Amino acid sequence: MKELSPAARVYVLAVLAAGAAVFAWFAPRALPNPPLFIALLLCSSIASALKVSLPLATSGSTMSVSYAVDFASLLLLGADATMLVAAASAYSQCTFRTKARAEAYRTLFSMASLVLTVKIAGEVYGGFGGPPPGSMLTLAQLTKPLVGAATGYFIANTALVATAIGLSTRQPIARVWNENFLWSAPSYFVGAGAAGLAAMIVERGGYWMASLLAAPLYLTYRTYKVYMGRVQDQQVHVQQVSELHLATIEALALAIDAKDQTAQSHIRRVQVYAAGLARALGMTGNEIQGVKTAALLHDIGKLAVPEHILSKPGPLTQEEFQKIRIHPQVGAEIISGVPFPYPVAPLILSHHERWDGKGYPSGLKGEEIPLGARILSVVDYFDALMSERPYHKAMNLDAAIGLLRQESGKALDPRVVQSFVDMHPALAAEADATAPVRQLTRIATGAEAAKPAVGLLQEASAPGGTNVFQDIALAHREIYALYEIAQAMGSSLGVSDTMALISSKLSNIVPFSCCALFLYSEESETLRCRFATGVEADLIQQLTVRSGHGLTGWVARNRRPLVNARPSADLEAAGRSSDETSLHAALVCPLLFNERFIGTLAVYHTEPAVYTDDHRRLLDRISEQAAAVIYNSIIFEQTQEDSLTDPLTGLPNTRFMFMHLTRELARAQRLESEVSLLVMDLDSFKDINDTYGHHVGDRALRDVAAVLRAGIRPYDICVRYAGDEFIVVLSGCGAEEAERKRLELQRAVDGLAFEARPGTLLPLAISIGASIFPHDGDSYETLLATADSRMYRDKTRRKRQAGGGDASPRSPSTPSEGDVKKAAIGIL
Repeated sequence: MKELSPAARVYVLAVLAAGAAVFAWFAPRALPNPPLFIALLLCSSIASALKVSLPLATSGSTMSVSYAVDFASLLLLGADATMLVAAASAYSQCTFRTKARAEAYRTLFSMASLVLTVKIAGEVYGGFGGPPPGSMLTLAQLTKPLVGAATGYFIANTALVATAIGLSTRQPIARVWNENFLWSAPSYFVGAGAAGLAAMIVERGGYWMASLLAAPLYLTYRTYKVYMGRVQDQQVHVQQVSELHLATIEALALAIDAKDQTAQSHIRRVQVYAAGLARALGMTGNEIQGVKTAALLHDIGKLAVPEHILSKPGPLTQEEFQKIRIHPQVGAEIISGVPFPYPVAPLILSHHERWDGKGYPSGLKGEEIPLGARILSVVDYFDALMSERPYHKAMNLDAAIGLLRQESGKALDPRVVQSFVDMHPALAAEADATAPVRQLTRIATGAEAAKPAVGLLQEASAPGGTNVFQDIALAHREIYALYEIAQAMGSSLGVSDTMALISSKLSNIVPFSCCALFLYSEESETLRCRFATGVEADLIQQLTVRSGHGLTGWVARNRRPLVNARPSADLEAAGRSSDETSLHAALVCPLLFNERFIGTLAVYHTEPAVYTDDHRRLLDRISEQAAAVIYNSIIFEQTQEDSLTDPLTGLPNTRFMFMHLTRELARAQRLESEVSLLVMDLDSFKDINDTYGHHVGDRALRDVAAVLRAGIRPYDICVRYAGDEFIVVLSGCGAEEAERKRLELQRAVDGLAFEARPGTLLPLAISIGASIFPHDGDSYETLLATADSRMYRDKTRRKRQAGGGDASPRSPSTPSEGDVKKAAIGIL
């Protein structure tokens, strides 16, 4: 009885108690005519085994012609003895010739209801003046009481059973009675008439003659059988058509949900949850069917929402959310044109309304929202929490239930939430046991399909084929991945940053262990790896390949992609050993901008032969989009480098120095460390320009710049400041170390053999002054002015040591205020 509703359970127990009480009180202590009783008992049991099912009932109820024997027993033995006959016939009907053994409570209920029915019919029979058992029966005496007894028997029997069916299936009792039992009323009167004739013949000793009256009962049974068979055939046909319609709806719903990147099992779970919850909350059969259909189609309106919004992993903008909000109205308008025999469109329209009235589209509140829509809100919300979606990770059960309780009374109906939480274990078991959604597959043609792209397919494909719903989801995700890549391309200007974004999105549709970008140099006709990420990225990033050699060189020369090539060919072309790599498959596509080759985009995999024509098509399409962006990034970086680089020496220029020095001084102040500045000036550089020309002077500057750059640490910088002046910034360097570096650089320049003309070597020398942060100042203006002053002091000293003439053109004293101001604007 656990599956019965509380009302049905109470009703069944009440009928059982009433039947037991009546039987105990009125059961005969002795049988009036044992042979006749046994004969009637056997006839009733046999007649009850000849039963027909009630196809319109959903409770498995049956009907037999045993009531005719009950009427005969009522006339010949009386109501009390007939209770035994009726109870036996009920037991026989529930036990023999059944597809499955009836539960004990069903058998006992049938027996109790027939005991009550017989007693009621007996009372009506007596009330209408029916002759007692053993009397000579005449047609005149029997007509009125027999009609009354038949009426009482029909009403009592069918009312008791219809009430049980109505309460157990949550259908209106009157409708159950009208659809399942009213049509059988004439047969009760036919049976009563046959029983009356049989009783009169038996009373006159014509037992064998009475047996002939079994023929009308058999004809009645056959009539029932044929009628019920036709009804059942019609019902099966209607059911088949209904299932066909539902399957069509289901296929469309699966296709829609596939685009929304939800698993196929999502629809089935939501259906099972919603139907179980609707039954528990007392909805009628039609309303439950409406909830099940709405569960299939509630998101059909998302056809009107752009796909990139549905799949967006981050938060929606206000404009995007407004687009999402229209889908309940669109879905309701689509479904309103379908003549469902139960409400569906109102549930779809309102499934995003909130209990507190803050939902959409109509802002309904509380009980104003249809119960079916409130049920859909709860089960869809719960299953979304438990599922992997583009915009959130799947929650565990406890977290999802906790969030459900948290939203109870806010977004969700508290009564529905509580019912769902109480029923969830049973509903989850039912959903797991339900037949899975049918798998539609297409058989792959041609070569065996390679592995799907990383993270695209969440469920295994059917053996020997590809699930078509996965194809839909794959196509949708491919479009969105390309959309994401297009967005990422415009969000960064640098080559490395652009490639980092592209590679992170590329992994969603093309699997790779390593992704690399090779840029082409027209001057050297080589391709150098500019960016690499993933497995062995450090090794790949060191590669430089000549055009026509290796994979990238072949693509550069032929301007065509390579699929499943051998990655070790690039290592061999770069002069490395092929044993150094664990990569076994490569897909390389050319990057062409305005028909100009600028490089290649390559993906590598540790598994052999994983790439297919689909992967090539996707990477080729991405390369077409990426080429223009990468070209612009190259131009941007080149322009940026030109703006911060001295074109003559290749050293950083003054602008770069001030940017770098500002950062270093702030860092030194924060860490309480030191920074040293060395200001340098070539000695007698004007004489070189005047004597040999400016082109020779430029060569001298380049040679000195190369010596200075080679003489400092990799993280220190040497800047061409202006004319023949250079500045070196030494991070984390104190006065003593700065002095050693000053002398070291002077010796390096002194040792430079500069050939002004063939056979003419000129000595070069440089004067250097140093200043230390924070001891000589806390700003770069003060530090530059101090170092500049000390440089001229050093120049004067070096001239005197060489016997050179005049004193310094500047005073070697402490820098004046004017010097500081000049340093601040870049003039020393």
